[in-house]
Amino acid sequence: MKNKTYNKKKVLVVFVGAMILILGLMGRLAYLMIWKADYYQKKAEALHEREREIKAARGEIIDCNGKILATNRTVCTISVIHSQVKDPETVIKKLAAALDMDEETVRKRVEKVSSMERIKTNVDKETGDAIRNMELDGVKVDEDFKRYYPYNELASRVLGFTGGDNQGIIGLEVKYEEYLKGINGTILTTTDARGVELEGVAEDRVEPVAGNTLQISMDANIQMYAQQMAEKVMEEKQADKVAIILMNPQNGEILAMVNVPEFNLNTPFELSTQEEQNMSEEEKQEALNQMWRNGCINDTYEPGSTFKIITASVGLEEGAVKLDDTFSCPGYRVVEDRKIRCHKVGGHGAETFVQGMQNSCNPVFIDVGLRLGADNFYKYFQQFGLMSLTGVDLPGEAGTIMHKKENIGLVELATMSFGQSFQITPIQLATTVSSLINGGRRVTPHLGVRVLEKDGEEIKTFEYEEKNNIVSEETSATMRMLLESVVAEGSGKNAYVEGYRIGGKTATSQTLPRSANKYISSFIGFAPADDPQILGMCVIYNPQGVYYGGTIAAPVIGNIFENILPYLGIEKE
Repeated sequence: MKNKTYNKKKVLVVFVGAMILILGLMGRLAYLMIWKADYYQKKAEALHEREREIKAARGEIIDCNGKILATNRTVCTISVIHSQVKDPETVIKKLAAALDMDEETVRKRVEKVSSMERIKTNVDKETGDAIRNMELDGVKVDEDFKRYYPYNELASRVLGFTGGDNQGIIGLEVKYEEYLKGINGTILTTTDARGVELEGVAEDRVEPVAGNTLQISMDANIQMYAQQMAEKVMEEKQADKVAIILMNPQNGEILAMVNVPEFNLNTPFELSTQEEQNMSEEEKQEALNQMWRNGCINDTYEPGSTFKIITASVGLEEGAVKLDDTFSCPGYRVVEDRKIRCHKVGGHGAETFVQGMQNSCNPVFIDVGLRLGADNFYKYFQQFGLMSLTGVDLPGEAGTIMHKKENIGLVELATMSFGQSFQITPIQLATTVSSLINGGRRVTPHLGVRVLEKDGEEIKTFEYEEKNNIVSEETSATMRMLLESVVAEGSGKNAYVEGYRIGGKTATSQTLPRSANKYISSFIGFAPADDPQILGMCVIYNPQGVYYGGTIAAPVIGNIFENILPYLGIEKE
């Protein structure tokens, strides 16, 4: 009886254990089949699907008149799927011939065991279509997009360019990447366990979404003309480079930004120099980085006498000088132990502040600077926005290089007053002068205006910060009058345009080290003088021969104004 009872208990234990195991397995099966069904379905699909990317068309960049500055061309990407290639030798020979590639290079890629191997990208559509028509097993031809710039070198450092993955690298292309890039699509094909596509099974497609159109304030016609003028003066003066900025001082819109020599946007990785073949990879990359630099915003320089516009504005606003104040210029001014010379060796003699401005007389502005003192100078530098970035919508803006206030002695104060011993960017000077002649509003220089859908419907309009009361309306009006007199009667007379009221200021500064005898010639001007609608700035780096800004830079802006003022609808008086 005891053994019988014991055996029954053993059977019961085994039975209960078996039931628990079965119920556990059933529960696990139910969990996998019901609650985890979606997960494992996706895993199974992934094993039997090949995914190929469809590149989205990048959004276009258009100028203020709708002219296309950056668009796309259809190209093809040629790939092979190793498991589907039936006749490798035929594929290798035909692809090598069609793509003008070395057979060994093609062989390595065709024979590589991978789900998909790219043979070549950016293949022109005609070649891609020809390869597709060969109907080679395992060879895939997918359409793609390559960035194309219809005007080649026009505004190269402003527009920027894209890389092999169609992402922006420099300029507006990278700044507005989020609006331009679009969303890529995919092609899904079903395969068997060996990775061979199943016949009769339709492809699934997720269509790409094209990027949006960016409209900018640049006018392609004005940019072209300004670029021609810059190239002309660079060649005539055998200069290292020339920069030109044209902008609306009332709202900060940039109409043109030139940095010659420009480079071809359709071949941005090709250096224009003949020395490329002897360069190491590091040297070549450094040369490319220099070629891509936008000097208008990335590089600083000593502004020289164009900065006298800021000194005069501070002096008038602070009450440190009046228009009829008289000064004496013997050709130099002694400050502490330094003899600081005027550009006119014999001096200008007795002159009023107005005449000092017209003559661009250093001793006059040294006196004004010393009257103001370092504290006032620094206060107005910050008030004018000179100590911060302009906020221009281009990457890599450089900041002002200025003395610390505690390090400004009388000599530093004297040289600062006529634009030496510190450095700013051309865009900073253009923006600050715009603020001083437009009634005292600090504007933000910019190119981006709005984002449009492909059909032209507006999605977004960009807004930019303005700061009021940089200077009083009275000081601003006085500065317009003073700068008009510089062109009418003073050093800027070569920028005069018959029938128009032009204001402006010349500059000639010496680069460091001074012993190199290299100069930067510049001119900044605006029109009409009583109601400025356009401001132009020309900077010529290291001109040969005559290097005075009033002689070589002022005529460039005068010539540009003469041609574009009627184009802008500004009538002669």
